[in-house]
Amino acid sequence: MVLLDIFDPKAPPRPIGIDLGTTNSIVAHMRDERPVALTTCDGTALLPSVVYYGDHGSVIVGASAKSYASLHPERTLASVKRFMGRGADDLETTRLAAHRLAPATTPDEAKVVRFDVGGRTVTPVEVSAEILKSLKQSALDQLGTVGGAVITVPAYFDDAQRQATKDAGRLAGLEVLRLLNEPTAAALAYGLDKRQDGLFAVYDLGGGTFDITLLRLEEGVFQVKSTGGDSALGGDDMDRRIAEEMLDAMGASEAAARTPEIVALVLGAARSAKHGLTDALEVTVELPKRGGGTIVYGIRRPHFDELIEPLLERTGRACRRALRDAGMEPSELDGVILVGGSTRVPRVRSFVEETFGKVPLVDIDPDLVVAYGAAVQAQLLADSSDEVLLLDVLPLSLGVETMGGGVDKVLPRNTTIPAGARSTFTTYADNQTGFEIHVVQGERELAKDCRSLARFTLKGIPPMPAGMARLEITFHVDENNLLKIEAKELTTGVCQEIEVKPSYGLTDDQVEAMLLDALDHGEEDFEARRLADAKVEGSRMALATQKALAADADLLTADERVRVEAALSELRRAVQGATHVGSVQRSIDALDDATHEWAGRRMNRAIQSAIGGRSVEAIGESVAHARGVEAHLLEHGALPVKES
Repeated sequence: MVLLDIFDPKAPPRPIGIDLGTTNSIVAHMRDERPVALTTCDGTALLPSVVYYGDHGSVIVGASAKSYASLHPERTLASVKRFMGRGADDLETTRLAAHRLAPATTPDEAKVVRFDVGGRTVTPVEVSAEILKSLKQSALDQLGTVGGAVITVPAYFDDAQRQATKDAGRLAGLEVLRLLNEPTAAALAYGLDKRQDGLFAVYDLGGGTFDITLLRLEEGVFQVKSTGGDSALGGDDMDRRIAEEMLDAMGASEAAARTPEIVALVLGAARSAKHGLTDALEVTVELPKRGGGTIVYGIRRPHFDELIEPLLERTGRACRRALRDAGMEPSELDGVILVGGSTRVPRVRSFVEETFGKVPLVDIDPDLVVAYGAAVQAQLLADSSDEVLLLDVLPLSLGVETMGGGVDKVLPRNTTIPAGARSTFTTYADNQTGFEIHVVQGERELAKDCRSLARFTLKGIPPMPAGMARLEITFHVDENNLLKIEAKELTTGVCQEIEVKPSYGLTDDQVEAMLLDALDHGEEDFEARRLADAKVEGSRMALATQKALAADADLLTADERVRVEAALSELRRAVQGATHVGSVQRSIDALDDATHEWAGRRMNRAIQSAIGGRSVEAIGESVAHARGVEAHLLEHGALPVKES
């Protein structure tokens, strides 16, 4: 028997919190000031995140859909969260799985994963929307009316994955109040339930994603200190380690023998074996043998622990990096909160204890704690309450490519969000009528080593001398971690706004690689950035000198001209072939020294030319403007000028 909330049909809409998980999904709401999980269509709190697409457009969600996995594996989709916001050529799509991908026939189709479910294709957003629709219906059946929803996402979901999740919510007919990071949601539920302040680590290992977050709980303020993780690492990977051994034992090592039916059967058996090893030291499974008959596959817990150790070490690297980013030691933590069904694995719990030197906290059901936190946040937003303040952070830096290929990091990683910041740029060449703006994400010093998020052009700028145009680029990241950019040319007021919606997300190891590369190549990246900036400055100075020779060479003596042209030639050679910043800088200094007195004569000529028939005030303004432009060009050239 299912107990329903008693509801008033005239009552205001009830806000809900949703944990849209890789393996299971949960919907919860607040009852008597405490979060409660609602019963799903399966009669339990956990709704398997599985969708079956039948004939004539029928769709089944949950445990009933799982029953079709062995009969119609290609029409039964599970773990689609791992494909949210990803492209068809992503490495994640090549892993052991029973689904069938629809081939991309156009470049646009290649930007999004599509599943072939028999006569039709569906995207991960559409599949996730079906799961959300089922959760919404369960809430409607028990609450009578549903208001806005807070949906949780992994902290390491990038902009594309977050946008895909938000789109799925809208497609399901939900008003998405906010996307809330899963570890923050767990801490929110834990903090309000236990009324305990302190510094905590949230170790969140679900079916398909891993997050580690360090945050401080203090008098209702939840401040994230650092975050890390892997958006393609979870319990599914443990299943695959066992499944590969099962396939070998069955004689199905070759790709041709791995039909969708066999893969679906083996993945299900591997998952059951993993669950069995939580309580038992050994599990045996009967499997069909290739060519006929059956085999008995047995696995002991110590061997399973060996299989998953490389996966756990990947989580350990992220944990150590998060501690470094927060500038703290494990001994400073007041506790470690476990989140996600995969943390029930005994080796996971012992690994967490070894990593942090503390027995992890498991007071609240790790399967439900994220949904509880989402429900708490949904109610707070619906009530416009300021009882709790959430201060989350950016997982990776956001910036703009500058001349020479460097990166101006407008919003550094671990910046508290919501956040906004701006940088100001100027033109590199005379009569430039547009700016090509390249937005990147990552920690490296050069744009080519970071992840490209978007490119757009600001046009319609009137021709002006180099350095006169002023481009102000403003970044704003909202509470959902979604990025909006405004580019404005200050002289003319020409403006353009875009929401950055990249077509696909980070690959399996890309986040890990980006941060590790930034650490491993920090010094050489810094030198490469200095060299690139010096070459830009050298090119600008060479161009300005060439223009000055064309206009005012008569102000040079013969000896001075020889010296200037020699210094100019040397600078051009350095810009073209130098591999060290020192040689470029020496050439810049040499040209600056050779042109110093000549620059003074050119300034005097410009002032004398401007004096004729003009007032003293106008002359003063012209001189001040000329000196300001020259000083700006000499100091900054085409590189960004940071503004607070």
